[in-house]
Amino acid sequence: MSTHFRPPNLAVTTIGLSLATFMQVLDTTIANVSLPTIAGNLGVSNDQSTWVITSFAVSMAISLPLTGFLTRRFGEVKLFVWCTLLFSFTSFMCGVSQSMGMLLLFRALQGAVAGPMYPITQSLLIGTYPNDKRGMALALLSMVTVVAPIAGPILGGWITDSYSWPWIFFINVPIGIFASVVVANQLREKVEKLERPRIDYVGLVTLIIGVGALQVVLDKGNDEDWFNSQFIVITSVVSAIALAVFLIWELTDKDPIVDLKLFRHRNFSAGTLALVLAYAAFFSISLLVPLWLQQTLGYTSTWAGFATAPLGIIPVLLTFFVGKYATRMDLRLLAAASFVVMAGTCFMRSDFYVQVDFYHVAMVQLWQGLGVALFFMPTLTILLSDLQTNEIAAGSGLATFLRTLGGSFAASITTLMWTRRAVTHHEQLTEHINPYNPTAQAALQQLSHGNPQRGAEALNGMITQQGFQMAFNEVLHALGWIFLSLIVVIWLARPPFTPKAGPAASGGH
Repeated sequence: MSTHFRPPNLAVTTIGLSLATFMQVLDTTIANVSLPTIAGNLGVSNDQSTWVITSFAVSMAISLPLTGFLTRRFGEVKLFVWCTLLFSFTSFMCGVSQSMGMLLLFRALQGAVAGPMYPITQSLLIGTYPNDKRGMALALLSMVTVVAPIAGPILGGWITDSYSWPWIFFINVPIGIFASVVVANQLREKVEKLERPRIDYVGLVTLIIGVGALQVVLDKGNDEDWFNSQFIVITSVVSAIALAVFLIWELTDKDPIVDLKLFRHRNFSAGTLALVLAYAAFFSISLLVPLWLQQTLGYTSTWAGFATAPLGIIPVLLTFFVGKYATRMDLRLLAAASFVVMAGTCFMRSDFYVQVDFYHVAMVQLWQGLGVALFFMPTLTILLSDLQTNEIAAGSGLATFLRTLGGSFAASITTLMWTRRAVTHHEQLTEHINPYNPTAQAALQQLSHGNPQRGAEALNGMITQQGFQMAFNEVLHALGWIFLSLIVVIWLARPPFTPKAGPAASGGH
């Protein structure tokens, strides 16, 4: 185990690590708004273009839990530098792709090397900051995690409209090269104890098949109408069998490729559960609000981006204070306060209606930012608090993997619930439109302007809009109760929440 290491310049090291993470997190959302343009340029359908997102997500989900194994084999610094350089290279190749097949191949490779970047950044920041400054390091990383996905669609839209879609990938190249050179230079003296763990092939193959198939099911389920599709049924069965074998094998193997025994730590288990569930609910809001703004209220993607962007303001302003002072109080209280704020903003949104103005949408986003600012750093500190120093990279990789998977589940379930409930409400509302209802007939008369067909279409459009609005309110109301229930989960963790006093944890005061 290494003694506490201080790089020549902590600020420069932090900038290098944060830039690489910002670039990697940004890339999970930057391509979303550019899909129609990419589809048009490469001559494929919009449905096929969504594989640009899926291929990245699948590869990243597979490589995340392998972080612990890879750091033992190659060392954190070397792995980080190589992943960042390969991320830049694959980004460049995505930009020069001439066909959809080529783009998907390099997008999948980009996802594979992106996986370990975030957990290693977390581990390196914890390892290089002295004990009393770790809260600051985690708060800074949390801010990057929140701001990058918000900036992604806005930046992606602007680049695609002003230049051309390959530039959403080209911008990564100089950032990645700069970050990897800085980190390699600053941390070259860091001594790491390397191992040559044998490769657990059964674990690796079942992980790739199980997680890969599961991610495809979650990404494609809504498009394929879930279990009415033979493709989804077969993929789900394959995933379930592979994951069952994976779990049994990893828990009984003496040198597993993914260390599930980390869950023996109470705080890691409670913190990870809270992180996964809260992130899933947060991800649901982040996905549903822009969709609702565009589909139900008729916003453009740019204006939907502006309406949701205030979410990032308070986390940026509070990072310093949360990092500096949070560790002086019970972190469970901070996390609980975060869940109360998040629940409150969900309940506020559950009262929205189709005429709600931009100001109200933006203000609720702003307030939600307070919940986000108080969420990531305390939860991350709690879940890493009882891990040994040499377990942090593996623990961070496993927690981030489960958080990503939670986000994918949430995305699928939320969009499914929203559309299904909207259909139900549409059916219930149309029951009242009949020749015997004078109010309905008067409305039809008013809308038709002498053309009954146009009147019926206009009324149907209004009912559809109201159906989606009612469904949105219901989903947000449910998410509010989910956030409140998480207060119980975070209270399962037990202090102290300071890191374990290993050689790397005790130094640096």
